[in-house]
Amino acid sequence: MNRWLAYLCLAFSMALVGSYVALSKPLVAAMPVFLLAWLRFGIGGLAMARWLRKPADEPPLTPRTRALLFLESFLGNFLFSVCMLFGVKLTTAVAAGVIMSAIPAVVAVLSAVFLHERIGKRSAGAIVLAAIGIGLFSLTKADTATAATADATWAGLPLPLWGNLLIFAAVVCEASYVVIGKRLTQGLGPKRISSLINLVGFALVTPMGLWAALSFDFASVSASFWLLLVFYGLAASVWTVWLWMTGLKTVPAAQAGVFTVMLPVSAAAIGVLFMGERLTNVQMLAFGIALLGLVLATLPAPSNAATH
Repeated sequence: MNRWLAYLCLAFSMALVGSYVALSKPLVAAMPVFLLAWLRFGIGGLAMARWLRKPADEPPLTPRTRALLFLESFLGNFLFSVCMLFGVKLTTAVAAGVIMSAIPAVVAVLSAVFLHERIGKRSAGAIVLAAIGIGLFSLTKADTATAATADATWAGLPLPLWGNLLIFAAVVCEASYVVIGKRLTQGLGPKRISSLINLVGFALVTPMGLWAALSFDFASVSASFWLLLVFYGLAASVWTVWLWMTGLKTVPAAQAGVFTVMLPVSAAAIGVLFMGERLTNVQMLAFGIALLGLVLATLPAPSNAATH
């Protein structure tokens, strides 16, 4: 695949993540989290049913590949969501955003350790700019901590600290998703990977999804809610994963990690365009720094040097 087309796939994937994260607020408010996740995987499974079929030229799945598929779904879909949702409840929006800004750097570290990718000066600079941009944007947001969690403790540690640890665990899960995905693209196609990890996610969340469904009043849900749910299911389980895996076949994992800056950018854009929010001058500067990192990561490499 053309490298610029791969860049576009990665950028659109993260932009879609940001958009459905912003638009999913009414979904979370109206439906239990595990039921929402179960329906998301179910919608994705119906849409990708044909993708489950093994292509004629695909080698048989080895035990190692099956283990990687399970880890990809368990870490990137299931555990990431659990750590993120519960972490955000315990800590502040500012702290969560700052910790999440470490995703590009953690991806780079895991890529160097497990994929033996060389992180050149340009890629390292892009990672630093992306982290600074996301972190600066997060610091300008209003703090949403409550007195109930600020002073409470568990096992001798403050609840906000537990929240921060859960958010960092979510960062490691997301970085692992990128690195494991790179491994999977070396033997499987993007459509096949998307459908298989969605199937694993559906199996993991089914017990909790069924339990939540038993006590939920489906008659109270409006038609517009179901339309938004279908968009959420397709975006989260189908489009974003397929686009990400398509781009990841061509782009090194460490370089692909820089594209996570598109998540807060698109989420903020949705807030401004559809939810009446406003960006401050500092937030616009933060996005400029983050996007500069993206530009640096995608500049053509000099003919006599490696950039990643």
